[in-house]
Amino acid sequence: MKCKILLSCLLVFVSAAALAQRQAAIDTIQIKGLVIVKGRNAEGKNVFRAYQDTGYARQKLKKNLHTRWLVFDVGFNNYRDESDYNGAAIVSLHPANNSGFLGSSYASPVYYDKSFDYSGAALNSFAPRMASQPLTPSEFKLIPGKSMNVNIWVIMQKLNLYKHKINLIYAAGLEMNNYRFARNISYVPGYPTTIIRDTVNFSKNKLFVEYLSVPLMLNYTANPARPNRSFKMSMGVQGGYLLKARTKQISEERGKERLTDEFSLNKWRFALTGELGYGPVKLYSNFALTPLHEYGLEQYPFSVGFRFNGF
Repeated sequence: MKCKILLSCLLVFVSAAALAQRQAAIDTIQIKGLVIVKGRNAEGKNVFRAYQDTGYARQKLKKNLHTRWLVFDVGFNNYRDESDYNGAAIVSLHPANNSGFLGSSYASPVYYDKSFDYSGAALNSFAPRMASQPLTPSEFKLIPGKSMNVNIWVIMQKLNLYKHKINLIYAAGLEMNNYRFARNISYVPGYPTTIIRDTVNFSKNKLFVEYLSVPLMLNYTANPARPNRSFKMSMGVQGGYLLKARTKQISEERGKERLTDEFSLNKWRFALTGELGYGPVKLYSNFALTPLHEYGLEQYPFSVGFRFNGF
């Protein structure tokens, strides 16, 4: 009799332990280094708490090279304009430059000097204007909220240099810049390319430029064992090669127009780049060291935004 009672108690104890273990397994979920625990508050309602598994993070620190696929950047573009507008206005006063307009501000002038640098003469050749209607920086004003920058880093890697606090980060991918113009200007392809004041009002007028880019940054991570609660900072350089460029214009008079050309854009792009973040939230920035165009307009683009799925 005593044996039957002991056996029954043992079965009840084992069943209760198995049920508790099963319940614990259901109430605890782990996704890589993130542990989510389901519990109840004082009112008996279900609550969820998230914890960082430091053991998982320390296990990852045994590897010196880490890889991320498909890192995305979403931000906004603008540029620093250092073009010689005063020089272009002076050059436009020369009789040879005004004789070709024949009363129109859109005809092609006869240039007395064709320069392919960033002088006033080159700017007047790239964006010709009459002396009575000189070129101004406002003609290239952008709409900041609609000038988007989207980058897709197909692969990004982090190489440990010192205790996982000092790292080297590098990547390869596509850098895509949209410059949404606020004024009615048009790129006219040719040899050379020119930019004119157009005669229609555009509801949408933008220049799209795409580069194959490679950034190289030195990274500092304050707490490598807990990256989701760590301050991070990276600074470095970035190089890119022009893959394609096109304009897109929408107006009532002409409908939707797309034009693909190089538009005398610089084929190579060099920039300073960096990122700043805490945990999963990261900001990136990019400041070009080379002008957007090969000559004439001396505009240095920059972009700022958020980085997703980065280190």
